[in-house]
Amino acid sequence: MGLVVAADGGVDLADALGLTIQRWIGDGDSTSPERLAELATAGVHVTRLPEAKDESDTELAVLDAIDAGATEITILGALGGPRLDHALANVGLLAHPRLLDRPARLLSDEARVSLVAAPGPAGAVVDRSLRGRIGDLVSLLPVGEGVVGVTTRGLRYPLRDEPLPAGPARGLSNVREAPDAGVSLRRGLLLVVETPATLAR
Repeated sequence: MGLVVAADGGVDLADALGLTIQRWIGDGDSTSPERLAELATAGVHVTRLPEAKDESDTELAVLDAIDAGATEITILGALGGPRLDHALANVGLLAHPRLLDRPARLLSDEARVSLVAAPGPAGAVVDRSLRGRIGDLVSLLPVGEGVVGVTTRGLRYPLRDEPLPAGPARGLSNVREAPDAGVSLRRGLLLVVETPATLAR
């Protein structure tokens, strides 16, 4: 297990998953002072910040992990809860400038969400492996004005150097037909949402 950073009340999820956190960051509105004192006593690096701030606790935790040397980021507990705005903001974090040069994903029981950003260095096409279970759903959703040059492999409904403009839902609910599926992109930001097929039935 790598570095575990808890974003405020994320410490409760870490406890439930049996994860030992090394760092905690947030404004403390979801963690009691007693729990924070316990963390500090246990040697956890605690960073308490004002409630009025420009970044979300999740964003601060991601940046803290990067500053601590993380080269790959997995964000847990970012898609559930009653706040749709928080979930959307967490998906938007995948486009954070400091994440575009390293693998990052949101992970829950319901989905794995990642972002493909192109072009790569020197204008190169960006290729992303989408390894997983045959039969699971893979949705390709353009971010912003749309994407150009989408090519897929191992998916039931192929795309061959095609655009996915903003608005139409053409990239929704594709199906993985090979465990080593993938997608490549020439230009734009493409959100990849992988969903277990059992949740779609």
